[in-house]
Amino acid sequence: MENKDDGLEHRPNKKYSLSKPDGAPSADEGLIFYYNREKRLANAPKEVQDLYKEQKKNRFGFLGSLVADKPRRMLFIIIILLCLAIFTLSRMGYFDMTYVLDGNTIDIKGTYFEDMTIVNLKKTAKNADAYTGAVDIVISPIVLNEEEQFPVYSHRVFFTLEKEEGYRFAVPFSDDELLMVLQNEKSTLQLKIKPE
Repeated sequence: MENKDDGLEHRPNKKYSLSKPDGAPSADEGLIFYYNREKRLANAPKEVQDLYKEQKKNRFGFLGSLVADKPRRMLFIIIILLCLAIFTLSRMGYFDMTYVLDGNTIDIKGTYFEDMTIVNLKKTAKNADAYTGAVDIVISPIVLNEEEQFPVYSHRVFFTLEKEEGYRFAVPFSDDELLMVLQNEKSTLQLKIKPE
């Protein structure tokens, strides 16, 4: 039911003044707070106090976040050790089939074709002083018993002044693993290849 006083609807808070009274404190006057944060934190447990302490920022933010706690530190050390192991093994030649002969990097791959082995030899000169000239190649199966007769295949290629060269030749036998010897006037390289 509407009550028409002075042409306005009846409001429940009609008796209360909605504007600021004349005697109200201004914004410049000091307010009284009954909550004291420092006093409350002084009575709090040590864990809560540690949470509210300001922590010093580490100057090395990225590295600091990697070694912030023990699990991260252990993971970081393991990653570094794995990287060092992979680098060392790759420098020792365990991950690739590349070899060096007098300044030439040699990459050798073998492929089965019927009863033959196709050998792909790629030469890359590392510098201007790399060897150029004849290279004799001898290939044979790996012999476990010295009394057995085994086939031996010999071939000759010529390294030129080109930076990269490729050679392909067929060996008239096939085996799971072949012994290969490359020799020039200066040095000899002995290696094993596993045809695919």
